[in-house]
Amino acid sequence: MMDNSRNRVSLAGIEQSFECAGNDVVLRAALRAGVALPYECNVGACGNCKFELVEGEVDVRWPESPGWTEKDRQRNRYLGCQCVPKGDVTIKVRPNVHYAPPHAPRIVAGRLTDRRAITHDIHEFRFEIAGEMTFEPGQYALLALPGVEGQRAYSMSSIATTAANRELHFQIRRVPDGKGTAFLFDTLHPGQAIEIDGPYGMAYLRRDVKRDVLLIAGGSGLAPMISIARGITADPAMNDVKIHFVYGGRTTRDICGQDMLSALPGYGTRLKYDGVVSALADGEPWEGAMGYAHEFAQAVHGDNLRNMEIYFAGPPLMGQAIQKMLIGLNVPMSQVHFDQFY
Repeated sequence: MMDNSRNRVSLAGIEQSFECAGNDVVLRAALRAGVALPYECNVGACGNCKFELVEGEVDVRWPESPGWTEKDRQRNRYLGCQCVPKGDVTIKVRPNVHYAPPHAPRIVAGRLTDRRAITHDIHEFRFEIAGEMTFEPGQYALLALPGVEGQRAYSMSSIATTAANRELHFQIRRVPDGKGTAFLFDTLHPGQAIEIDGPYGMAYLRRDVKRDVLLIAGGSGLAPMISIARGITADPAMNDVKIHFVYGGRTTRDICGQDMLSALPGYGTRLKYDGVVSALADGEPWEGAMGYAHEFAQAVHGDNLRNMEIYFAGPPLMGQAIQKMLIGLNVPMSQVHFDQFY
């Protein structure tokens, strides 16, 4: 049922406030209003969007959120991405210009128009949306799936919609026993509509930076890295930027993405792709690199990584290994971009 009520969220000590729709959460309502509240995953896992409740009451959508601890409960601290105001509230949190959204998130209906297999466990889902959604390459959206508790965050592999092309593409990996991907892979049918809320995320393409770019992906981290590659090659102001794309997989059947990149202008010259496999069955043919994606990137680029703009997305262990490698090479973290929901 649509809730048309509006509640006022005031920020203690800084004389700033915003409206929150009756069925919206504090964090997303703030971002829709252009208020730069800190956040990372947006789905209750990381805890970076916590605020202190000073006055009023809130409903908690997911009391078991990993990012919400018993100590938080005792201190009257809540997750902005999981709290719905029950009336006007006052909260204590410090906005940070770093989190100012480049485009205000909006909620749209998305109708499944097409689906195709990319690998044995990654499929691309295409949705036609009711209206345009402007976003930066590398950002993600939240999908509300019927019968599935909580929203799921998935990155777009396409670039921003236009009046002539209102499709959003998502490249999603089936998660074993995952309720969200079970619905997408087994239940969602062409023509069926779902709710899509976006854009979100801070690991988007920095168009004003003209350094060469390294994109590292694994699993469904393919989607935002493909979006960034597409965004760079579609932007005339970035014609001189070279793109190095590394995709890491456990086996050869996990390797993907080259076909999409080869369709982009400059492939083979300014745009280079490498697949890296960490395990190979006896006798299995493979002419590409062996090992891990971050090790390959270090071996190829070495100290020059300090002169590159670096984006990555993939399984948590991959992300941790990449960060450790970059820190060890003294790569400035201001040149490194990733979102924590992977």
